[in-house]
Amino acid sequence: MEEYDSEKKMENENLGPRMDPPLGEPEGSLGWVLPNTAMKKKVLLMGKSGSGKTSMRSIIFANYIARDTRRLGATILDRLHSLQINSSLSTYSLVDSVGNTKTFDVEHSHVRFLGNLVLNLWDCGGQDTFMENYFTSQRDNIFQNVEVLIYVFDVESRELEKDMHYYQSCLEAILQNSPDAKIFCLVHKMDLVQEDQRDLIFKEREEDLRRLSRPLECSCFRTSIWDETLYKAWSSIVYQLIPNVQQLEMNLRNFAEIIEADEVLLFERATFLVISHYQCKDQRDAHRFEKISNIIKQFKLSCSKLAASFQSMEVRNSNFAAFIDIFTSNTYVMVVMSDPSIPSAATLINIRNARKHFEKLERVDGPKQCLLMR
Repeated sequence: MEEYDSEKKMENENLGPRMDPPLGEPEGSLGWVLPNTAMKKKVLLMGKSGSGKTSMRSIIFANYIARDTRRLGATILDRLHSLQINSSLSTYSLVDSVGNTKTFDVEHSHVRFLGNLVLNLWDCGGQDTFMENYFTSQRDNIFQNVEVLIYVFDVESRELEKDMHYYQSCLEAILQNSPDAKIFCLVHKMDLVQEDQRDLIFKEREEDLRRLSRPLECSCFRTSIWDETLYKAWSSIVYQLIPNVQQLEMNLRNFAEIIEADEVLLFERATFLVISHYQCKDQRDAHRFEKISNIIKQFKLSCSKLAASFQSMEVRNSNFAAFIDIFTSNTYVMVVMSDPSIPSAATLINIRNARKHFEKLERVDGPKQCLLMR
């Protein structure tokens, strides 16, 4: 960890621009617009009131930790703005007497991913009145040009039949207006279910949702804000939106083989979601990606509280060495090495030398190049 002026560091290393508003406009101002070159992907985040949509969004995109989501309200906009996320609220959010966040109408956020890719996130309030409006007077506005629908279900909801009815109404509107959209269902708050019952309950919900979704297909995830499952779900969702992901993975594989790494992970810089990886050796922990995302993001937050910026980290023991470092303007890279004969300096030089190549890959309209074996 190093204390330094992060923005100046990015400029000096020519790692590319941030999506900041122009001079004279405050961050998050509605007076600035996205660049024309941006590839915008509309993402709908829907679900009944109290299902946990705003809490999970604040953890993934606004750097909240789970225990802090109890005090969520309109202040979430301030945190979004500090991360160069352009956000506008159609109405407002309130916190009720027991600490539940009530989101009213639709909050729009622009979240930059990998250069030109921008997620146009629509967080739709879940009150009955608003849900009905989405399917009638606002139907075309809400459901046109949707790339991804994320529907959040509270696993302990006492109105499961109504939840399923609203979900089916969403699917009908999607089928009519955006038939090629990808559908994701998050069965949320799984931490509230007894551990020995979680697999059974999730399997039953997944079967019901797949059946209700026909002729569309849906991917289902169990999630909780208290463990790595939330990162696993959102990493899978974002992965589906990356336009040149196959080329990115091919080059990541070549990079790993060139430097003789056991495994290479690519994280999105702000959210620390895993967007690509390649492994040369089998690993025992199937959930290691999401655990690393969670741990490093918490560490970054601790650094920020001390007025320090997280740049890089090296972890070493008798079995392996792991290097986490800034890679491009929008990513971090993690390289895992088990060969003790390869010095740390060599690995860090290889990471630095690969940066320019992977910067080009992030540009959707950039040259189709490949990192070649030597």
